[in-house]
Amino acid sequence: MSDVRPSLSRWRQFNALTKPRVIQLIVFCALIGMVLAVPGLPSWAEVKLAALACLGIWFVSGAAAAFNCLVEKGIDSRMKRTAWRPTAKGELSDRDTLMFSTAMCSVGSWILYVWVNPLTMWLTFATFVGYAVVYTVILKPLTPQNIVIGGASGAMPPVLGWAAMTGDVGPEALILFLIIFLWTPPHFWALALYRVEDYRKSGLPMLPVTHGNAFTRLQIVLYTWVLFAACLMPFIYRMSGWVYLGGAVILSIGFCAYGWALWRNYSDALARKTFRFSLIHLSLLFAVLLIDHYL
Repeated sequence: MSDVRPSLSRWRQFNALTKPRVIQLIVFCALIGMVLAVPGLPSWAEVKLAALACLGIWFVSGAAAAFNCLVEKGIDSRMKRTAWRPTAKGELSDRDTLMFSTAMCSVGSWILYVWVNPLTMWLTFATFVGYAVVYTVILKPLTPQNIVIGGASGAMPPVLGWAAMTGDVGPEALILFLIIFLWTPPHFWALALYRVEDYRKSGLPMLPVTHGNAFTRLQIVLYTWVLFAACLMPFIYRMSGWVYLGGAVILSIGFCAYGWALWRNYSDALARKTFRFSLIHLSLLFAVLLIDHYL
């Protein structure tokens, strides 16, 4: 079956630049931070505030994704996973992409500054700079630790959500940040393992390319165990109860089991399953945290 995808309509081309599935996870994680910041059921005013914050974060995150597509269009064109993107295929010009990214960032920042609070706007804009510039332009092409250092930007959504509802950044938000920060490397390295030839052709110094398959698998194992410990912190800090603890332990054991199996007996199929489970792990972990909050 061919990997070539048909040309997208103009609207769908711009929408593809925002990486919708990634943005959905970002907004979901931000929403978790918002919900946890509000004791009990939210008021109607808090619901409206959360909706506006989600909208603003969606706009700015989409802008960062579009800028990433612009900067990496040459790399994307050499990788099967991303060669279909409109920027990689030359269907959208650099000017159009840059204007789209600028407009998205401006609208999102305005929504957050005017309708939410300045702190959330500045934190969200800093996240944009961290991902679109520091990670994409500087770290990603220079160091195999790109995903570790750059993961700080991807771990910000719960902090943004917390700041939107409270006007500050509490220790609870930083615990959620830590969980995503530690989750990011094993998540992306599992992908890089079975996409290693793509990354080699692209010239990006991803860990499987620079340090090999075995070393990357060992790092995944180590990170899943450190992540396990971090996932217990909401319970230890008393921001959650026994329902969350049970879910966190089950999900973390599952992630550790995948990491261990990948280390002991590698296959591309198992790396794919590990990558997919990592998405399930984070989504269900935060979903259980949300359920626990209302019990």
